[in-house]
Amino acid sequence: MTQSSPIKTDNPLLNLGFEIPFDRIKPEHAEPAVDILIAKCREDLERAAQAPKRQFAGFLQELDTLGQQLAAVQTVVGHLNGVISSDEWRAANEAILPKVSAFFTELGLHPGLWAAMKAYQQGADAQQLSSEWTRFLTLEVDAFRRNGADLGDAGKQRLTEINVSLAEITNQYGKNVMDGIKAYELYVGPERMAGVPQRLKDATAADAEAHGKAGMHRLTLHTPVYGPVITYADDRSLREELMRANNLVGVGEGRDNRELLPQILRLRRERAALLGFENFADLVTADRMSGSAQAAIQFEHDLEGRTRPFFDEENRELLAYYRQKAGEDAPEMAAWDASYWAEKLRQERYDFDAEVLRPYFPMEQVLSGMFEITRRVFGITVKEAQAAGWHEEVKYYDIFNEAGEHIASFYTDWFPRDSKRGGAWMNALYTGGPREDGFAPHLGLMCGNLNPPSGDTPSLLSLGEVETVFHEFGHLLHHALARVPVQSLSGTKVAWDFVELPSQIMENWVWTPEGLELIAKHYQTGEGLPDALYQKMLAARNFRAGGMAMRQYSFATVDLALHVEYDEAQGDPLDFARTLMNRYTFLPLPESNFITQFGHLFSSPVGYAGGYYSYKWAEVLDADAFSRFENEGVFNRQTGREYVDKLLSRGGSVEPAQLYRDFMGRDPDPEALLRRSGLSKQ
Repeated sequence: MTQSSPIKTDNPLLNLGFEIPFDRIKPEHAEPAVDILIAKCREDLERAAQAPKRQFAGFLQELDTLGQQLAAVQTVVGHLNGVISSDEWRAANEAILPKVSAFFTELGLHPGLWAAMKAYQQGADAQQLSSEWTRFLTLEVDAFRRNGADLGDAGKQRLTEINVSLAEITNQYGKNVMDGIKAYELYVGPERMAGVPQRLKDATAADAEAHGKAGMHRLTLHTPVYGPVITYADDRSLREELMRANNLVGVGEGRDNRELLPQILRLRRERAALLGFENFADLVTADRMSGSAQAAIQFEHDLEGRTRPFFDEENRELLAYYRQKAGEDAPEMAAWDASYWAEKLRQERYDFDAEVLRPYFPMEQVLSGMFEITRRVFGITVKEAQAAGWHEEVKYYDIFNEAGEHIASFYTDWFPRDSKRGGAWMNALYTGGPREDGFAPHLGLMCGNLNPPSGDTPSLLSLGEVETVFHEFGHLLHHALARVPVQSLSGTKVAWDFVELPSQIMENWVWTPEGLELIAKHYQTGEGLPDALYQKMLAARNFRAGGMAMRQYSFATVDLALHVEYDEAQGDPLDFARTLMNRYTFLPLPESNFITQFGHLFSSPVGYAGGYYSYKWAEVLDADAFSRFENEGVFNRQTGREYVDKLLSRGGSVEPAQLYRDFMGRDPDPEALLRRSGLSKQ
């Protein structure tokens, strides 16, 4: 986000830096800011293209920061549209998307800049670069070539059209998903809530009363409501009704993604072919650790084959349990029964109900404990601070290193609302870099849709939600602890099948007794998690691990198949996806339209499309890498220092496999994940 000279304006979206005036940014600021910045970026682009005539002075630094202010505005506008969405914010986001997409396509296809880059790479200056700048130049040249810089004029024009269309259509896809979730509500009487945890009964009753339906319960498709109802509600018809509604998100008049999916897939195929790739997944994986779609497919198939015996045994066991408990006259087990009966089996086998953990995980304690863990392991201190946010629930924090230097700040926004998209995510808002007095701090954010406070009861998290908080903080630390002089290689700007390592490794501390001592304290008594309960939690950790793994394999396999094998001749992409999914489920999903709401793949031009396998790929890395902490001490400061110095702080400035070897002293052990999950026979 470095800029050569500030633009004189009252528009708060211009001259964005470390401090972002969220309290002053309005939808009407978006398009004017983008228009001004595109004009400015075009001037910068032409100057960079003229570099050979001025002996390349400052060329790489210009290339590194070219368009970063524009990208920052797009990030902020997209973020605000995702967390305080309104008709005005949507219109603003839709107005800038085609303009920004067209400019960045233009940048990547600019013949003068492309010629300057190749000339610089062949010149004497390039031979004197540091390793970071050498890698940056190599990656940029590769990216330009891979993204069409050598295309003819007609090809460049068509590529621009494709990129703009993808930006617009995938944005509409994401909007339809948000609208579908927002539009659904179901009011039920207390009798239908039998079996549901009391804290959710209280929350949904209060929500219904706030909507003028006192005495009822308001159910939505937000995860903190949907998940517990599907898992605990004794009313089978309620579980069915809610699951059917959830499976129809992204379907329906005015918000139907079924007509968008073929368009997205067709445009991606055309883009890949135009750029010389056999399929879109090969284009995506060309610069990732896997190196090819086929390698990613083989990785998933290997895991599936080794997991399937455990998966099949789990399913036989659950069906037998259902027949035993439900009786001979019970209907055939259906998809909306699986979580309910699995939870009953888990409670019976381990005398463990995951809901009993919630009182020990109040949000504030989880955060303070997590910050203490990272202080001990990584030598950083997190302190709450003040800055303008976008909503009253937003909080702001500063991060300091052991020398007391301010190295980063971040925002949090943890709870669901109708104007907010689903899921959990981390964004980088500002990337710091070297300056005269040291290193400029970074800025980021973490968002989620976790169990909110209700009345006098604070936010009490499930174990999975605690892992989510740690996961997103792992991403945040990857950004916050970066010390790379090249902004384009800083923090999370790494291969996407490596980017989940820093996030997923953080989840491991949630399962250690040392970590739980800091994050788990009963919200009423202050009592720590009893050892007996911890032992039950550990014993149940890998309950139905095969099913959880197969679910992830199914998403990755469908993703790769849609972006490698599928074309219109094979019919409806929904039918194509359902057929594949049947390999991974033992109960058919009702009216399964899951790819109409699969935002990871379809709510942005690329996202995780062709790369959803990255989650499991990085899980192998994190399971193995955490073994160093297990062997040397989960709070071992020296191990933590090496992890930061050799891996976390270096972003994409070194090839990821080498970063892993630098920290572990060897290549990853592919068996580590299966061992941790109880899915290995070794």
